Amino acid sequence: MAKMQNNITPFPDKTPEIISFHRTELTPILSLYGRMVAAGEWRDYGISNLRDIAIFSVFRHSAENPIYRIEKNPKLARKQGQYSVVAQNGKTLRRGHDLQLVLRVLEQKLIRVIT
Repeated sequence: MAKMQNNITPFPDKTPEIISFHRTELTPILSLYGRMVAAGEWRDYGISNLRDIAIFSVFRHSAENPIYRIEKNPKLARKQGQYSVVAQNGKTLRRGHDLQLVLRVLEQKLIRVIT
């Protein structure tokens, strides 16, 4: 009787990677958030770490939909840039490779509020 070989390949031990903001990315986001709270424009935030994308949502009131979403999508890092700011209506306000430059679209709104 011939001996049968076991050709079972085990499942890869790789769990899906969760995308999140790094501390160096959260620092400028939270700095902008603090200034907008001090100006009375923003009231609350939420962070979502998903499999494909990380989202920092900004709320005027906690019971509303977010007025802005700061998104990190590493799949777009080599194309349009992994960072983007999306308005409440779904329109992408700015996208790019440098988070500081992308956040400037929101800092311009802060300048309008203060003046």
